[in-house]
Amino acid sequence: MTVAAPVASTAATKIIKTRQVTVKVETIAARLEHPWAVEVLPDGAYLVTERPGRMRIIRDGKLADPIEGLPDIAARGQGGLLDVALDPKFAENRTIYFTASVAGPGGIGTAAFRARLSSDETRIADVKRIFLMNHLSPGGLQFGSRIAIARDGSLFISLGDRGEMDRAQDFRDDAGSIVHINADGSIPADNPFKDGAKALPEIWSKGHRNPEGITFDSADGKLYTVEHGAMGGDEINHPEAGKNYGWPVITYGRDYSGTKIGVGTAKKGMEQPLFYWDPSIAPGGLAIYHGKMFPEWDGDFLVAALKFKLLSRLDRDKSGKIVERERMFAGDFGRLRDVVVAPDGALLITTDADDGALLRISRAADTN
Repeated sequence: MTVAAPVASTAATKIIKTRQVTVKVETIAARLEHPWAVEVLPDGAYLVTERPGRMRIIRDGKLADPIEGLPDIAARGQGGLLDVALDPKFAENRTIYFTASVAGPGGIGTAAFRARLSSDETRIADVKRIFLMNHLSPGGLQFGSRIAIARDGSLFISLGDRGEMDRAQDFRDDAGSIVHINADGSIPADNPFKDGAKALPEIWSKGHRNPEGITFDSADGKLYTVEHGAMGGDEINHPEAGKNYGWPVITYGRDYSGTKIGVGTAKKGMEQPLFYWDPSIAPGGLAIYHGKMFPEWDGDFLVAALKFKLLSRLDRDKSGKIVERERMFAGDFGRLRDVVVAPDGALLITTDADDGALLRISRAADTN
C-alpha cells in the first residue's frame, strides 16, 4: 500500500503522484461550511449541500447564494442537510432527492425529500417528504445518510443507528438499516418484508451501524455500502434483501472504552463484511470507479475518509477478495466527506470543515 506524495502545487492546485497515476487536484470552491454531498448538473455545474442546512450551485468557480425553499432542518451534532441525488430524468423534470435530519415528536431523525429545482436555480418547489424514520430520538449521532438510485428509479437510503446500537437489530425500527422506497415514498414490490409481518415494509437490510456511503456498481448493478464501525470495524458490505449485517451482535471493532461489543466477529444468520478496516478510517462517501480518465482504476472502490484525511482505493485480487491498494492524499486536504465520479471521469471530493471545499481530481499532464 502506498501513500500519495505531492509533486508540485499552486494556491488552488496541487500535482500529486499516486501509485499508478499523477493527478491534478483543483479547489473548485472554498468557504463551504461542512459540505456533505455533491452532484453534477447536466451543464457541468455542481450542486452541493452544506450540513448546517444550505444547498448551493457552483458554476464557473462562483458560489451562488443558498437555494431557497428547503424544509426546516434540525442541524444538530452530526445531523443537518446530508445527501443529494439527481433524478435519472433530471434534465427533463428537474427533480432532486435529498436527506436531512428533522425534528418531530420525541426528538430528531433522518428524512428523505423529493423536490423540483427551479429553472433559474434559485429555489426548490413542490417539496414532499417521502420518508421519515419511524422512531425519533434525542441526540446528534449517526444519522447515515446517503441515497442510491436503482435502475428502476427507486431509492435505497442508508440510516444510522442514532448512537443507540440495539436499534440496529430491531426490525420494527428503521434505525441501523438500508430502506428501499419508490420515488413517491411507496413500498416497492420486491422488498423482503413488504407485507409488514416480520419487519417494517420499507426495510431492505438491517444490522448497520452508520453507513455514510452507498452506491450501485454500474458494471453489475450490485449495491454496496461503507459504514463506520466503533473503534475499528469500519465495513464494506453488499446489502441484500432481508439480510442482517450484524451490528452490534458481531463486529470487528471494540467500544471506545476498549471493551468487547457483542459476541465476537461471527454468528450464524449474520453476514460477514466484504472488507473491514482496523483501525478505523472513519469512512464517508463511496464510489466505484468506471470512467475514461483513470482506466487504471476501473472497478476500484474509492472511499473518502475523515479520521486519517485520505482517499482509500481498493480493488479485488485474483480470488475476488477486496484488498486496500493505496491511501491517497493523506492529510493534504483535511477530512474527506464525499467522493463521486463526474461524467468526464474526474473525481469530486468535499472536505468536512468549517471552511470546507469542493475538490476536482483529474489526470495531470504527462510530466516525463
